[in-house]
Amino acid sequence: MNAETCSYRRYVLFILTLVYVFNFVDRQILVILQEPIKAELGLSDTQLGLLTGFAFALFYVVVGIPIARWADVGNRRNIVSLALVVWSGMTAVSGLAQNYVQLLLARIGVGVGEAGASPPSHSIISDYYAPEERGTAMSIYNMGLYIGILVGLLLGGWLSDKLGWRMAFFAVGVPGVLMAVVVRLTLKEPARGGADMVSDPSVGEKYTFKQTLSYLWKSKAFRYASFAAGFCSFAGYSTLTFIPSFLIRSHGMSVSQVGVALGLIIGISGMIGALTGGYLADKFGKKDMRWYLWVPGIGVLLSLPFSLLALNLDSLNTVLVCIFISNVFMSSYLGPTIAIAHHLVKPSMRAMTSAILFFILNIVGLGCGPMVTGMVSDYLAPEYGVESLRYALIFSSFAVLIAAFKYIRSGSALLKQAD
Repeated sequence: MNAETCSYRRYVLFILTLVYVFNFVDRQILVILQEPIKAELGLSDTQLGLLTGFAFALFYVVVGIPIARWADVGNRRNIVSLALVVWSGMTAVSGLAQNYVQLLLARIGVGVGEAGASPPSHSIISDYYAPEERGTAMSIYNMGLYIGILVGLLLGGWLSDKLGWRMAFFAVGVPGVLMAVVVRLTLKEPARGGADMVSDPSVGEKYTFKQTLSYLWKSKAFRYASFAAGFCSFAGYSTLTFIPSFLIRSHGMSVSQVGVALGLIIGISGMIGALTGGYLADKFGKKDMRWYLWVPGIGVLLSLPFSLLALNLDSLNTVLVCIFISNVFMSSYLGPTIAIAHHLVKPSMRAMTSAILFFILNIVGLGCGPMVTGMVSDYLAPEYGVESLRYALIFSSFAVLIAAFKYIRSGSALLKQAD
């Protein structure tokens, strides 16, 4: 591979990662704004959980399937650019909401737009990076998630204090439209399967959703890994959604203080964990592909004790340190999981594979995690008051035990599948 090609593929990865930053800025800003929104619109924790979780996730994953099908046969660059315009515009519209239903509809619009981001991007990245590089490349891409959280929390908290929650939505939504122009004008559509070492005669073939789903369902390794990622996401999204409110209610922090503290903690620790997870999976996976499953399994298991400490200690500084350490381990799972999923399928199935993986991940995690946590918090509120959220988050943290078990099962299935 010549220097120009290497330079350009790094540029593509940078731009797609930046798009993912916009994705999570627009998604995560609602989390830091939910306390003032709750106060103005009179919402419950269950409604907040639905707003940031199930309602968003349902449309995100359902619309993601036909978009991924489109991406497997059409121009992926154009899809990413169009999706960016849609979700950025709907983020800005969120600032106009006058009641819960209007805000819910706006966030559904964000979910529909964001459904067109990751599956086409994953497919593009796999066509620029060889199998032994994909864990790192996918993890670099997924660093955009944590950079987006960092920017969303920092910027959202500051904008909320200075301009109010409505203007915060406008301020983060509009720049995404400009970024869409950059994607459309500077990225090239790569040849499918171009980075794979072995020529695949299936390249160029078109597979239906049913064919891809059937192909994946026959792979126990994929089934176990996808549900493992789902339970990681259950714990992760529960924390991302409600840890700001927990710090405000149980530790007396202000919205802007939480924005700065969590933005730096989640953003930096997430980038460290994502990059380390991908690097370790690629390093050890060269000799044994099961490391693409063992690295995330070990990582999320190690996150649990620090999550429990963060939710039970009284010292705010110690709590924040524990959140940082927990998130380093927790952030290791997604890049290796996507990489192994793409390894298991044909090049022309990759966007759909990502969409199916994200369907499971987001229904179990984003859809159920915040909603269940909010419901548990509301159920415990009459007895525990503001501390009900603490116990709801403790309950959700134990989902990583199921995730670790399923990653182990997936590794065993992968070995049998290889034989």
